[in-house]
Amino acid sequence: MKFELQHTDPKSNARAGLITTDHGQIETPIFMPVGTLGSVKAVHLHELKEDIKAQIILGNTYHLYLRPGLEVLEAAGGLHKFNGFDRPMLTDSGGFQVFSLSGIRKLKEEGVEFRSHIDGSKHLFTPERVMDIERTIGADIIMAFDECTPGTAEYDYAKKSMELTHRWLDRCMARFNETEPKYGYNQSLFPIVQGCVYPDLRKRSAEYIASKNADGNAIGGLAVGEPTEKMYEMIEVVNEILPADKPRYLMGVGTPVNILEGIERGVDMFDCVMPTRNGRNGMLFTKDGIMNMRNKKWEKDYSPIEADGASYVDTMYSRAYLRHLFHAQELLALQIASIHNLAFYLWLVGEARKHIIAGDFTTWKPAMVKRISTRL
Repeated sequence: MKFELQHTDPKSNARAGLITTDHGQIETPIFMPVGTLGSVKAVHLHELKEDIKAQIILGNTYHLYLRPGLEVLEAAGGLHKFNGFDRPMLTDSGGFQVFSLSGIRKLKEEGVEFRSHIDGSKHLFTPERVMDIERTIGADIIMAFDECTPGTAEYDYAKKSMELTHRWLDRCMARFNETEPKYGYNQSLFPIVQGCVYPDLRKRSAEYIASKNADGNAIGGLAVGEPTEKMYEMIEVVNEILPADKPRYLMGVGTPVNILEGIERGVDMFDCVMPTRNGRNGMLFTKDGIMNMRNKKWEKDYSPIEADGASYVDTMYSRAYLRHLFHAQELLALQIASIHNLAFYLWLVGEARKHIIAGDFTTWKPAMVKRISTRL
């Protein structure tokens, strides 16, 4: 994997870059739609590629390991062959899911023993096992196995958790370095900075992660219950330390405003379920603010969903029609909203990139933050 830093904003830490993988290039800053089980919910690949213009999508190690399972994925030739997406992919390590989904789990130095949320069967994730699973799934970028600390954790717990994540990282890297990719293209391992909301822990973790000289680095354990201002502060602390010549990935973030704030602080990559999950619940993000499509005010609004929107759905369907679909619980509502929101997110990071290159990002961003925050 190569990363070329193309432009740095003169008045902020915002950057525009280019990541090159064996499955193609990614222009940063970028938003990555989440395809948990190998599918971005309610969205066809054609729409993802041609309309939303996704350059990279995510898969989830925990979910794919349970379903369809490694045997099916390996026989298919990896996730790219299995789901037909021929552009770059990233898999997270399943750490977050093990800690959030499995009610019954045992955390040990060795790894985490957990029960499947599907059938209650018992499983063990160790750093080595997770590397083997991610090799089998075959994404271009794979994440190290970490413990995701809750945003409200006490200092002592956060410190122990971070130290465990660092020890696990060393084991991940050792296993990664002694194994080969399975499908004839390269994979890159990204380590994850932890440390909760404590600046000294975040600093220590960022220094440890930076010392590993990986192809890229991630910031984890944010947007997990801590105040937004704390999140921004932690990004600043970490990005002062993480190398500027490697991509920086802020995991699981966030709202459109969070993304612009992250870009301003030097983040290159983002993912979040928000555009699809909130979309399926009737929330639309637009250039002029946020719309709740269940509201009565749209009942007889026959204007397009968004006149100058980023997707074909924006002018094909009216607000009144989309409101009707939500109220009638039609599946098409979930599709339209998901496509619209993802296209908007990709448009937004694309606009940020244009303004970074043009040198006027810090003028454009505050006005855009104000616009997209409005409740319509």
